[in-house]
Amino acid sequence: MSDSDSKPDQPDAPAKRWPEAERREDSERRASADRRHRTKKNEALADRYNPADRRRSDRRSGGDRRDEEAWAGLPLDASADESAGEAALVLAAVDARTRAHAQYSGFKVGAALETSDGEVVTGCNIENATYGLTLCAERVALVKALSDGREIFTRIAVVADTPDPTPPCGPCRQLLWEYCGDIDIILANLSGPTARLRLSALLPMPFDNRLLE
Repeated sequence: MSDSDSKPDQPDAPAKRWPEAERREDSERRASADRRHRTKKNEALADRYNPADRRRSDRRSGGDRRDEEAWAGLPLDASADESAGEAALVLAAVDARTRAHAQYSGFKVGAALETSDGEVVTGCNIENATYGLTLCAERVALVKALSDGREIFTRIAVVADTPDPTPPCGPCRQLLWEYCGDIDIILANLSGPTARLRLSALLPMPFDNRLLE
């Protein structure tokens, strides 16, 4: 009798799992779980920022947001007649632009921020050799206004010598939202307005203190 005939049948031993395969499967499981988590989080954020569901109690404060429609993020009608004082606001931004310190980029910007009582505070971009310390015109105007005790704002004009609208950068949008609410943004060049829209159209899902509560 051969040795093979004397041994009982035994199940095949499981194939050895190499560490690389285990790590790969673990990584795939983690990635799948992370994707599911991000999907749920994004859906929750989308529901939270649905303009139809926004309530007055969700606001940082009511003083600088004129009505519930200010949250809707609808662009202003570019074909409508200029509202009172818009031309003067743009001219103030044009004048502020002439004082810009743009010795490195050559890109001069002026801004004019209007308060609720009709005062206008201007600003221009101020560059620095490190570039990272450069101040935008919008932020200069905002900080000047806040440091002088002004708190409620209605609109801001931003002027650059470009054929297309030049909108505020990301940090400017964030600071304008924090301190001005959903104000009107008037974009213009040296010939006049090129676009009119609401800040919420430029910053549709803002980070503000509602996420910190």
